[in-house]
Amino acid sequence: MLDEVIRTRPEIALDDFLPIFLSSSLVLVFGAFFVGIYTLVKMGYLKKFYMPFAYLFWVLQAYCMYFMATKLQVGPFVGKVLIIIMIAYFTLPHLYYYLTSKAEEEYEK
Repeated sequence: MLDEVIRTRPEIALDDFLPIFLSSSLVLVFGAFFVGIYTLVKMGYLKKFYMPFAYLFWVLQAYCMYFMATKLQVGPFVGKVLIIIMIAYFTLPHLYYYLTSKAEEEYEK
């Protein structure tokens, strides 16, 4: 006879559903603004003056991710994974444009 596996998860309070939904949606929106502005500045379509706004959107994205994680009461492992994801989301565009510029320099030689 097989025993049932019962998983207990914390219930999401009804009052917390809308803030969780909005913060998770804003993670996507702020992430798109971060990458969009960063890309446009690196491509030269926007002035370098706008780069701090890209970083501001990343900070807002990280805060919304933190807010969502605390409202969902994620465990310590998932919390560490989310931190790593946010650091990677910050560094990967920088790495991409660094490697692209180095490849262009090598190709031009």
